[in-house]
Amino acid sequence: MTDAAVDDAELAADTDLLADTDTDPDEDEDTAEEPDTGPLDELLDEIYLGQERISQADIYRRAVAAELPAALLTRIAALPQGEYAVDEAADLLGGSAV
Repeated sequence: MTDAAVDDAELAADTDLLADTDTDPDEDEDTAEEPDTGPLDELLDEIYLGQERISQADIYRRAVAAELPAALLTRIAALPQGEYAVDEAADLLGGSAV
């Protein structure tokens, strides 16, 4: 066998190995589940009742008191300090409360 034929055979074998280990393309996407935003939506509905804007610190304090999941608390903590209307907070936090 010539060197070119050996290289071609090795390349074909390597390609077969890659094909055997190829995963479903849908599995390559981020597999981390998004947290359930239902509790966040309920919290925002509750704290914005009669309020136009609420500070990030107040949202965070109320979220801790409501025992929201850690993933949602992390999102709230990552908000820049300031005041937010309910639609702004929902958009930034991934909720749907309005």
